[in-house]
Amino acid sequence: MTQSITRSVIRSFLSALFSVLGFLFGIFLIFALIGSLLGDKDDELEAKSYYSPTIVANADQKRTSVSDKAPVILKVSVSGLIGTETLNMNTFRQILQESREGHFKNDRVKALLVHISTPGGTVVDSEGIYRAIKQYKADYDVPVYAFVDGMCASGGMYIASACDKIYATDASLIGSVGVLSPAFFNFTGLMEKLGVGAKVLSVGKGKDDMNPFRPWKEGESDSYKQIIDFYYNQFVDIVVEGRPDIKRARLVNEYGAHVFPAPKAQEFGFIDGSGYSYEQTVELLAKEIGIEDDYYQVVQMKRKIDLSDFFNTGTMLFNGKVQHQIDLAPYFDHHLMNKFLYLYMPQAQ
Repeated sequence: MTQSITRSVIRSFLSALFSVLGFLFGIFLIFALIGSLLGDKDDELEAKSYYSPTIVANADQKRTSVSDKAPVILKVSVSGLIGTETLNMNTFRQILQESREGHFKNDRVKALLVHISTPGGTVVDSEGIYRAIKQYKADYDVPVYAFVDGMCASGGMYIASACDKIYATDASLIGSVGVLSPAFFNFTGLMEKLGVGAKVLSVGKGKDDMNPFRPWKEGESDSYKQIIDFYYNQFVDIVVEGRPDIKRARLVNEYGAHVFPAPKAQEFGFIDGSGYSYEQTVELLAKEIGIEDDYYQVVQMKRKIDLSDFFNTGTMLFNGKVQHQIDLAPYFDHHLMNKFLYLYMPQAQ
């Protein structure tokens, strides 16, 4: 009897608690929505800011705020797969755009530090980030250093080629100048066994090339090979231009799409120095812009949490859907599927 009463009391307490929490959460959403709507009316002509600045460690491992007039080294990260929702040419360009506004107006950013740890990603986004860095350098006349902490492969190497100097830890892996096409499958053998047929209607020469539901014809993949060759030659041109110690013939015929430990990568000309730490790289970059003391800040842009994110990310709290997803490997990210890739995939090389 006593145990039953205790359970009843606990159940009532929890029910009341969650009711109150739900009520408060509802109130929060209502006020947030009202504030958002009012803000849109008042500031509809103002540019929206998606990132907020955060002070990160300088060469002395300090995160001290010094002055709103102190020179700034902007740290931007190329971490993980390139071309995903959080790392693509649009998010990267937005960060660079906002680095000239608000806290950073009046030309406070004096240098760019690109922190790289990536196996690469899509051709389009790697090239887009590369161009964004080159344009930033040209527009604002700032030095750009890369610090590799882990891997700088394929699309990462493409992006690093936009930097004036590249330094890396000894354990880092560098290289992989090559291109991957989307995977093409052919199911005709299986379909024959199952007694299944398929017919695809198409108009335009080559529109039906590499159709997985019929036998492939000789030369059908030639157009895709031309695209691969174009992207590869573009990649080689970028690396040779950005890393003048690398000769084109050796890159194509010897180094290929292999990755190399940082000391060997330095020997081949992929990077300027191995065995470097983050702090050492920041110190070199600070000296490059004439800073000899600690009167500067290293700042990184962090994505703001916006109310709209709750409605746009497919959260089942708001759309009533439950998404099922199987992560086979990081390389099978759906953002990379069916795209041409500057990506280091050992099993595909």
